[in-house]
Amino acid sequence: MDNQPWLDDDQQDLWQALLTVVIALPAALDRQLQREAGISNFEYGVLARLSMADEATMRLSELARDCDSTQPRLSKVMDRFEARDWVVRRPDPGDGRYTLATLTGDGRQKLVESAPEHVAQVKRLVFDPLTAAQRRHLGTALSRIAATVRQEAEGG
Repeated sequence: MDNQPWLDDDQQDLWQALLTVVIALPAALDRQLQREAGISNFEYGVLARLSMADEATMRLSELARDCDSTQPRLSKVMDRFEARDWVVRRPDPGDGRYTLATLTGDGRQKLVESAPEHVAQVKRLVFDPLTAAQRRHLGTALSRIAATVRQEAEGG
């Protein structure tokens, strides 16, 4: 590790650009989804993650972890989703200590209706400004950063 107490100019520039992406990108996605679909970026992510699970069903604890959410925050979203008939919750038959959430047909339809504008926004903001080579390099770099962050988050 470097013993410098400060970031050098290149590091500072990169750090500021990363902060802009980390802070401003979710806000931009939120605005688009609220305007076009009446849901937040977080809610879209929950619907998308459920749609990718086997039988569109997950334990809430796993869903919270995968969506980087607390259990109480996810529980509030699940309450709203159940009220809209987008999900159904039930005890896990394999272990009653857990609760399962299953995406309903209406929930899948909401995701399908929301996806085109959302995907277009993601492409416009993230992928279109980059060449194919830049996307590959960014993917490699972000994977390494993500692995280090995950390791730190897991106490390693």
